[in-house]
Amino acid sequence: MAPEYLMRGHVSVKIDVFSFGILLLEIVSGQRNNDFDQLGGIEGLLSRAWRNWTEGTAVELIDPTMREKCPRSEVIRCIHIGLLCAQENVSNRPTMATVNNMLNRYSATLPFPSSPASFTMGDEFLLADPSIDNDSRVQQSSSQSTSNSTSKSNEISITELSAR
Repeated sequence: MAPEYLMRGHVSVKIDVFSFGILLLEIVSGQRNNDFDQLGGIEGLLSRAWRNWTEGTAVELIDPTMREKCPRSEVIRCIHIGLLCAQENVSNRPTMATVNNMLNRYSATLPFPSSPASFTMGDEFLLADPSIDNDSRVQQSSSQSTSNSTSKSNEISITELSAR
């Protein structure tokens, strides 16, 4: 999920673009975004992809099966597009129509991606801290945000359907 939505509740069409970028990176790497934390590393998929990209070692991110069976240039292009979709500055992220063109037109030159979105901005660091479980993150983040801002009340109704 896009960090601007998780941290501030901002909704835009670029949230889906961010998620699609992460999905591309998951497909290419053969691992889910949260698998990296479970493997004992603190570095998430997006951080690893960015590090490999900037070091010129993007091939290391590619799942071994995909390395053998897919054209390397196409897989690297998918990593490139995934990083473009996950850029920190929302306005720099492409639209889904542009992403579609990038995926279908191999002759189009892609811009260099800027740094990806991160969860290390101020008090929201709790969201990215792997040593804190999900329930604690939400509770701590919520308590911090309510102490720093005015309280809002939202109402929601839930309809549960059951079969006869």
